[in-house]
Amino acid sequence: MTALFYLLGVVIFVVAILLSIGLHELGHMIPAKKFGGKVTQYFIGFGPTVWSKQVGETEYGVKAIPLGGYVKIVGMLPPGAEQLADEVTVDEHGNQVVRVRKSNTGMFTQLISDARAAEWELVGPGDSERLFYKLSSWKKIVVMAGGPSVNIAIAFFIFWGIFGLYGERSQEPDAGRPVIDSVSKCVIPYAEQRTDCQTGDPVAPAYQAGLRPGDEILSFNGTAITDWEQLRTLIRENEDGEAVIGYERDGAQLTGTTSTTVETRPVDETGETLREVGFLGVTPTTHVEVTTGGPLFTLDRMGDMTVETVKALGTLPVKVWGVAKAIVGVEERAQDSPVSIVGGGRLAGETVSHETFPVVEKTVFLLSLIAGFNFFIGMFNFLPLLPLDGGHIASASWEAVRRGLARLRGRPDPGYVDAAKLLPVAYVVASAMMVMGVVLIVGDLVVPVSIYG
Repeated sequence: MTALFYLLGVVIFVVAILLSIGLHELGHMIPAKKFGGKVTQYFIGFGPTVWSKQVGETEYGVKAIPLGGYVKIVGMLPPGAEQLADEVTVDEHGNQVVRVRKSNTGMFTQLISDARAAEWELVGPGDSERLFYKLSSWKKIVVMAGGPSVNIAIAFFIFWGIFGLYGERSQEPDAGRPVIDSVSKCVIPYAEQRTDCQTGDPVAPAYQAGLRPGDEILSFNGTAITDWEQLRTLIRENEDGEAVIGYERDGAQLTGTTSTTVETRPVDETGETLREVGFLGVTPTTHVEVTTGGPLFTLDRMGDMTVETVKALGTLPVKVWGVAKAIVGVEERAQDSPVSIVGGGRLAGETVSHETFPVVEKTVFLLSLIAGFNFFIGMFNFLPLLPLDGGHIASASWEAVRRGLARLRGRPDPGYVDAAKLLPVAYVVASAMMVMGVVLIVGDLVVPVSIYG
């Protein structure tokens, strides 16, 4: 039964991501057709075609590798300087037909020329006014922003449902003087992210002082304690100094003496910023605090997510390199390392098959996982780099700025921005994305991240 539930979790996650991909591509296709563009293909997946059907001028289908999708909009690249005048011909209906003659002067020039040739092979009679590059700049931006905007919208509605019905839950220390919930037996470096003590780990100061779960802290170095925040501040500011701790156990007031040790720890709950502080090795008893909210609350939380996602995107290559080192056994894989759709499927399977998780908790985790993937996909695609959607948005935006400035200065129209000239950069970015994707997939198979830690 556990195996069936695991499979159910994987299927739910994969189907949800495939639906998200399909909606992402609709976000491109619908406005493209609305603006008069010609869309010849709409596919979910890559590789060999599993199924397809021609409807009007568009072929709809599914491909074998479910790691993305695409829509083919005709005329993404304008004719370039390598295109000669005699390549523009007139067909029997009086329509202009452009044919690209390939150039063979240099590798990059050849790549660009080949890309133009492939693009213009799809241009048929009567398509000259339906080409994507001829759309006004704002229409190009709407078309290219449509896809990732759909992913962010999916994330918003899922998070809105979670925050509105289930709420945001956090563990908060109980009010009043702190009661110890757990005592660390040893000092574990924060960067190692493990919970078990190993040979060579120093004894934790709290354990050395005789503190145990259930003890109520009364004082620290002669200062009466009123709550956990006060105690934590005193411990951190104590650095490696002597610590005399007054506490109560079973009605008896006792005293323990030790010295706090200096350790690298987070300065806040996000865990992003670290500094060296005094460390004792205790955690207080806590309670679950529930905060619910509507659309504005959700937007506020997604604003925080945006900041964290931008930071994550900036460190993505480094974290993927960490996964690569974990694959070959150089270091342990960090629990906060990025995962692929394979890793997401494994986490979904573990969650659904977990015997002690309540159904509500499983549902919320699955929805959060799906929303998180959608939000990251949307943000990632907004990066201003070709071949990502953000690269096309940046190109169209620069085109609008150039033309606007030319009009203000009374100068001739500078024409369309030639995105083809950035294709060498696009090939490098695409190659890097492919390598990172392969590393994450292999890592999720060999050294997977688990909900069990």
